Amino acid sequence: MQISFHGANRDVTGSCHLVQCGDTRILIDCGLFQGGRELAEENEEDFGFDPAAIDFVLLTHAHLDHCGRLPLLVKRGFRGEIICTAATKDLTRLVLLDAAHLQESEARSQAKHQIRRGQHTPTLPLYTLYDATRCFDYFGRIASYEKKLHLTPDIIACFYDAGHILGSASIQLTLREAGEHCSIAFSGDIGSNGRKILRDAVAPPPSDVVVMETTYGDREHRSLPASVEEFYAAINAAFKRGGNVIIPSFALERAQEILWYLREGVEHQLLPESMHVFLDSPMAISATEIFRHHPECYDEESAKLFAAHHDPFQLPNLHITRDQADSMAINRITSGAVIIAGSGMCTGGRIRHHLKHHLWRRQDAIVFVGFAAQGTLARQIIDGKPKVRLFGEEIAVQAHIATINGFSAHADRKELLAWHHKIKPAVSFLVHGEETSMESFAQALKDTKVVMPRKHQVFQLPAQPKPLNTETQRHRE
Repeated sequence: MQISFHGANRDVTGSCHLVQCGDTRILIDCGLFQGGRELAEENEEDFGFDPAAIDFVLLTHAHLDHCGRLPLLVKRGFRGEIICTAATKDLTRLVLLDAAHLQESEARSQAKHQIRRGQHTPTLPLYTLYDATRCFDYFGRIASYEKKLHLTPDIIACFYDAGHILGSASIQLTLREAGEHCSIAFSGDIGSNGRKILRDAVAPPPSDVVVMETTYGDREHRSLPASVEEFYAAINAAFKRGGNVIIPSFALERAQEILWYLREGVEHQLLPESMHVFLDSPMAISATEIFRHHPECYDEESAKLFAAHHDPFQLPNLHITRDQADSMAINRITSGAVIIAGSGMCTGGRIRHHLKHHLWRRQDAIVFVGFAAQGTLARQIIDGKPKVRLFGEEIAVQAHIATINGFSAHADRKELLAWHHKIKPAVSFLVHGEETSMESFAQALKDTKVVMPRKHQVFQLPAQPKPLNTETQRHRE
């Protein structure tokens, strides 16, 4: 038995982990690297394994950094079975088709620039809409929470509600080979407790090994009530200055949660009923429809609202803008508007156009409600860069910038430690976190061997992990 790591190693994006048991190879996630140009080039590199040799892909959830290279996997030879929850399958279709469309558009744009510079080597997208559509031929069984799936006579998979986004899961693999047994828990991304819409995360049973995310392994979130109060204050302050509020938002879960709190703010007279709210993200609009079709994922409060036909995502003066022309027209509004647009890290989508029109306006507010990875435009703004480059133009950052991390869909340090404590692993592989966060989290772990693998490292299981390749790694005994 072996486990190897092919993404999200001492970094946040590109989750991809490979388990081999006998002749069976199981991939946990196949995510896209996100950030700067260097990471875009990394997406084009070899996976570090033969896609044609993979028998199963177990998908934890539909965020692009966990599912975004599935079309490329199929394009390069994968012919196995992809297994996930029903909600994850629906959201993944939406995410991958959108990603393919953006890549095709970017390739066409780059090709035009190359021709103008006298370069005629064609720029090709990482994958096309055809590739993304073809990927869905390989989605097979639907996983239900806490129901065992027999992948082979010697391998059992079980999905557990991760509470991160709709349909998200942690996964436990139980393996048997040559008389040896090993259980491995993959956290996926763990949600923060006490959130609206979704249930709290459920940890898998105790396991020999854990592969665990550490996105917020070095900090605790501000309390949710305090974060909501701060959110309302930022909106009201911008309106008082005569400005607008721009919210870069992830289309899955975050946009829906923001709509929930905007509705509650109006209903409790904490926000003006006259404000206009624009959901300016075709993906978020479609994702909200998908949310309405998966009540099996709701917490008790959300389920009651839907059962009573009270749509928690609807509020007065909500405008749904699918068309690009309608999106452009929003920028003629100078005050009293809340504009929610993707992407959350400002790496693409309509948010970049809104930032171009609003970053320089002192009366406006840019409100960040999620994690921003190193190298992204969102991180540059959050870190206080005085000017940023958008569409070939230097834009001054003069709007009020607010970062409200209490809305994060990721568990914080305290919640991660509590989840880890329930697993009781002998060995903990830490992934999906920046190195400083990962090292801070490692210092808090007791009674477990901690490994922070580097990309493409291979380890033997079920014994204490010993790398089978020569790259160095850090252990804490």
